[in-house]
Amino acid sequence: MAGREFREVWERRAEEWVRWARDERLDNAFWNLNLPAILELLPAPGRLTVDVACGEGRLTRELARRGHRVVGIDSSASLLAAAREADPDGEFLLADATAIPLEDGAADLALAFMALMTVDDMPAVVAEVARVLAAGGRFCIALLHPIETWADAAIASYFEVTPYEKKVVRDGVSMRFRDTHRPLSEYFRALETAGFVVEQLREPLPGEDYLRRFPEVARWRDRPFLLHLTARREGPRPARA
Repeated sequence: MAGREFREVWERRAEEWVRWARDERLDNAFWNLNLPAILELLPAPGRLTVDVACGEGRLTRELARRGHRVVGIDSSASLLAAAREADPDGEFLLADATAIPLEDGAADLALAFMALMTVDDMPAVVAEVARVLAAGGRFCIALLHPIETWADAAIASYFEVTPYEKKVVRDGVSMRFRDTHRPLSEYFRALETAGFVVEQLREPLPGEDYLRRFPEVARWRDRPFLLHLTARREGPRPARA
């Protein structure tokens, strides 16, 4: 199981995730907060955009609608089958995020949207993204905020890296998440090592319309829920391992 645990979890839970991800009431944070906020950080479409750990392809489809030439990468065959069914003209590649089947410097934008908490080797994924980005390319990241994951994991030390499970039930439908709590310094160390410089950092807050429709998200006005950042690739490109 070493190095494959999260890959196998997402494959087993693919059907569960597709149902959750495509329902606006179930995954209301994506449609009402997370997606609009990350789109504000994106640069204009360039040569190639890579959606790392694209899952069933909802972000990949949105990027394509906005003019990006985009390729979705995921290690779950079942999730990619759902992505291809929803977008037969889309480009999706079955691959681990630590071994993206693209040439060095092939892309000028990559996104890891709610993905770096759910991979087995986060620093290796960040390094691989650096490899496929051209110099000056941007890496946009959306995460559960480390304070949020620390609270969810209920661990004694914020600085302890801890995988954990969480079951969410909404409108009678359940979704089992498996994530990893990492302190903020772990993500920034991985970016620094891979030659990235962070340019933007945001902690999105729910807007008034979202609060009216889903009052339970009011807690995110007082405790950070999401962390978004954009980093630029500088320095020598890491070689493929």
